[in-house]
Amino acid sequence: MAIPFAPSDRSTLGVEWELALVDVDSGDLRQVAQTILDAVSPDGSQHPTIRQELMVNTVEVVSRVCRSTGEAMADLQASIRQVEELGAPLRVELMCAGTHPFAHWGSQKVTNKSRYATLIDRTQFWGRQMLIYGVHVHVGIESREKVFPILGALLTYYPHLLALSASSPYWDGRDTGYASNRALLFQQLPTAGLPYTEVDSWEKFERYVGDMLHTGVIEEVDEVRWDIRPSPTFGTIELRIFDGITNAGELAAVVALTHCLVEWLSRRLDAGEELPRISSWFLAENKWRAARYGLEAIIILDEDGNEELVTDAVRRLVEQLAPVAEDLGCADELAGVLEILDGGASYQRQRAVAAAHGGALDAVVAHAVAEFRAGRALPAT
Repeated sequence: MAIPFAPSDRSTLGVEWELALVDVDSGDLRQVAQTILDAVSPDGSQHPTIRQELMVNTVEVVSRVCRSTGEAMADLQASIRQVEELGAPLRVELMCAGTHPFAHWGSQKVTNKSRYATLIDRTQFWGRQMLIYGVHVHVGIESREKVFPILGALLTYYPHLLALSASSPYWDGRDTGYASNRALLFQQLPTAGLPYTEVDSWEKFERYVGDMLHTGVIEEVDEVRWDIRPSPTFGTIELRIFDGITNAGELAAVVALTHCLVEWLSRRLDAGEELPRISSWFLAENKWRAARYGLEAIIILDEDGNEELVTDAVRRLVEQLAPVAEDLGCADELAGVLEILDGGASYQRQRAVAAAHGGALDAVVAHAVAEFRAGRALPAT
């Protein structure tokens, strides 16, 4: 099966941010996404930057094609202001985290759209549990021949990215013991999770998609829900690793890190370097360790099984990417990664807030709402 790849301008950028709609008084989820979407687009068309998602407790804000992290963040903020204005009369606040701390998955309604109905019909129990929120980052690739060498190398940095964004320790009112429960929930869906390492060229990707279409696993290419995947229509590599990020400051840091990382790998490929890869069993273990332990994870670095604390690996990576950040105009945002390391990730703040309030998870929601409003991480009080 031939899959055309629409090349993008190199290292252009797009960001998708899934946001929960929560009640001002209770902190529980509100099923009012369609009301907001109808106000945004009265004619029923899809708005270019504010979109529906699987659940009617969610809206997604999407940047246009941008050149820098700052430009993408400004684009998102414009859409967020619009959603906030529409949500205020409904007594709805915006929140983001990998999961809502106490909302019950069985109480949530699915968006009335055929693709979502088909997904739920096929996946049943696991599909109904997809009460999760994430961030997706697209980075433009100028040639399809670069896609899989860069994608394979990005997988070696998977635990770095997940640990920084981990924000889903709670699920259905209980502490899961994980930093990112979302990461393990999402991989239960067909075609979700880590890419197959043996799919390491565009031709093999075409064969894989052809097999999935032929056997009825998927109906469209975009139903390949890998944690890192090619996006042929947009001419990008799409990173879907991240838990929902609670505030704009930390989102900008993670977007800048991703943007620089892809450009850095592209430059190394141009220089004739062989990009790093590690075996699928190490990749799976790294994903689990980052999901379980977050910033306290000890990760596997290479085929020799060398290991390192993820925070040390991230600090070294930020230093390596500094020249690229200067070129891409995101040095300040990239420095925000170090602030996450120094101040702690969202899952750590959430647990600290719960402990300070006798385990009350409505306090965790209130703190996440406050972070979203402030645009930065706040002390866990």
